[in-house]
Amino acid sequence: MADVKAASVSHGNSAGKPKNSSNFMTNLIVVAACIVVGFVTWKYVLGSDSNFLDAAKEKAKGTLGLMYQGGFVVPILLATLFTLLCFVVERALTIFKAKGKMDAGEFVRKVQYHLANKNVDAAIAECDKQAGSVGNVMRSGLKTYKHMITDNSLTHDQKILTIQKEIEEATALELPMLEKNLVFLSTISSCATLLGLFGTVLGMIRSFQSMNTAGAPDAAALAGGISEALINTALGISTSFIAIIAYNFFTTIIDGVTYGIDESGFTLTQSFAATYK
Repeated sequence: MADVKAASVSHGNSAGKPKNSSNFMTNLIVVAACIVVGFVTWKYVLGSDSNFLDAAKEKAKGTLGLMYQGGFVVPILLATLFTLLCFVVERALTIFKAKGKMDAGEFVRKVQYHLANKNVDAAIAECDKQAGSVGNVMRSGLKTYKHMITDNSLTHDQKILTIQKEIEEATALELPMLEKNLVFLSTISSCATLLGLFGTVLGMIRSFQSMNTAGAPDAAALAGGISEALINTALGISTSFIAIIAYNFFTTIIDGVTYGIDESGFTLTQSFAATYK
């Protein structure tokens, strides 16, 4: 009976489940767009004639021209960097919104105060003010909480289990939205450096091959080739650095939100158990 009640109360939340196929297509479009932008940037911005001293684009005037000479790995790294920036912005907007307008600890204390005074409507109003994931989960639990107060068909323990089930279902809807797309940041943090090293190795191979073909060692040509190759390493390491910082920053915020959700669930069940025996 408790399961039936919980399902009926939480049925309205099913519309909030993330659409995986739509999310996959959106991510695919973003990645494809970043690849195109990366190639265009490499070809027409870095490869602009103004960045070189000669028409053959063999003598770079500055850093941009040197980056262009880094080879085909550079546009891949640029695409990786642009992809990273897109998902950093997307995660920042989503996670900061999920964090809410009020500290989770302060929010839970206010809800506890209203529940101690048996003012469930005021507690629900606090959820609207919090406007984050903790508030969303708490609101779902409070609606069930309010319904259980007047429900005489269930035992006391069944009512508590119903509230717990509602909180668990609401949490299952919120957490995937917080963790979505973090896999891109973790993957880029690992792969960007490897891509940079791959470009560097290719550049070094080309440098030594050109020296071998020329016959006599050319220190200037070797130095130029090494500097061009190291552009790939610099771009890969910087991209990886941004990805690691962003990933750790977002996961720290998510951990705080998760703790707030757990605390809110514990608050509701303990309050109901103590107030409505």
